[in-house]
Amino acid sequence: MSSGLSALNAATFSGRRPTGAGDLAVETHGIAPIGEDQRYGRPARLFTVWFAPQVNMTGVFTGTLAITLGLGFWLGLLAMVIGTTLGSLVVAYLSTWGPRTGTGQLPNARMAFGGFVVVPGVLQWGSSIAWDALVGLFGGEALAALLGIPFWVAVLIVLGVQGAVGFFGYEVIHRLQAVLTVVLFATFVVFAVKLVGGHDIVTPAGVHGADLAGAFVLELTIALSLSISWASYASDFSRYLPADSPRARIFGYTFAGIVLGYIFVQGIGIAAAAAIGEHTADGVHAVMGGGVLGGVALLVIALAAVGSGVMNDYSGSLALQTIGVRVRRPVSAVIVTVLAFFLILWLHAADTATRFTDVLLLVSYWIPAFVAVVVVDWATRIRGRASLDPSAESTTRADAIAALVAFVLAYLAAMPFMNTTLIQGAIATAWHGADIAYFVNFVVALMVYGGYRRFAR
Repeated sequence: MSSGLSALNAATFSGRRPTGAGDLAVETHGIAPIGEDQRYGRPARLFTVWFAPQVNMTGVFTGTLAITLGLGFWLGLLAMVIGTTLGSLVVAYLSTWGPRTGTGQLPNARMAFGGFVVVPGVLQWGSSIAWDALVGLFGGEALAALLGIPFWVAVLIVLGVQGAVGFFGYEVIHRLQAVLTVVLFATFVVFAVKLVGGHDIVTPAGVHGADLAGAFVLELTIALSLSISWASYASDFSRYLPADSPRARIFGYTFAGIVLGYIFVQGIGIAAAAAIGEHTADGVHAVMGGGVLGGVALLVIALAAVGSGVMNDYSGSLALQTIGVRVRRPVSAVIVTVLAFFLILWLHAADTATRFTDVLLLVSYWIPAFVAVVVVDWATRIRGRASLDPSAESTTRADAIAALVAFVLAYLAAMPFMNTTLIQGAIATAWHGADIAYFVNFVVALMVYGGYRRFAR
């Protein structure tokens, strides 16, 4: 039974495409595969499109959580490096699918899930809104402090700029991230120098024994949740590359961009935890010495939120089309931006650290199972082929049901291992807060769906 993959070619899902680097006209093209004769660009541009979105205050604040949990500087940094590296390997691998299919990550998932792609599609759309909020929160705080305006007004400005970039689409996003890579890197280097020069950055561990082990695993999982959250976006930003683009370079540039970006800012966050705490924007302003330099830092924080947020808007627009909503890509990108506004206000209202951690973990718990299912399906299909056209592939109803069952079972199996205020798993509690739900989620889905496909074959 066909899964309806031909729907990818519907008129609503196609449209004007950028014709080459520098074509900054509005991209109306959606989830329909990009023809091989319409591709352009080099893998090297993937470094900046993945580096810049990580260099923002969300990564810095995640670093401060290592100190909040009592890990201290060195153990906190180690947990961050391990978690970030594991998640980045997954995203880099999935990024290589873009040139081989000409299609984004969620549209590619139709091959595994068939019509049931609506389930991960809705989750991805919701996650895009949540990530918009997580990064827009700090951008709004920074702009409010810089201009002396109400927080909600500052958030509207940040989201307005971000929505405009997301509206224009793929090529404008790539160009913006190339510029922001230079601007953000320079600003955060200055911040790091100021920090090292005037503050004690090596904080000792504040917990010991089983509590220390639990905190280490939790921080590793938090770092993993940041990097692997891009897995459902991965091929969205490589789908215009030529089909014969070297896969090793696509993998390498994507991996380097994410890993270097995250470790850079998370390390700063761990070092700056005592200086900035929950008052992230004000803390950065103070460390920079106030004045013009402090003002520039606040402006750059707001720009960093825009750079990361446009990725969410863009991928969220593709997710909305993937679940069957026949709305043009630019319009759906704006919808994601608008809904993020209300979530930002909720995050800002009270206990930011707890709400931030809860949202950070909850929006990505489903992703490892998603990765396991689509990778198994991909490995089965791609064998012996350099590329494939997702709109020409078929999916039996039995395979689609198996993918959905594996996806749901994996999430249920992982719940006892989750550690949030909304889902406090019994095993995570017994293990002093250690959260290994992401790993359980992946392994269960891999065993269930992988076992099914092996048996069915």
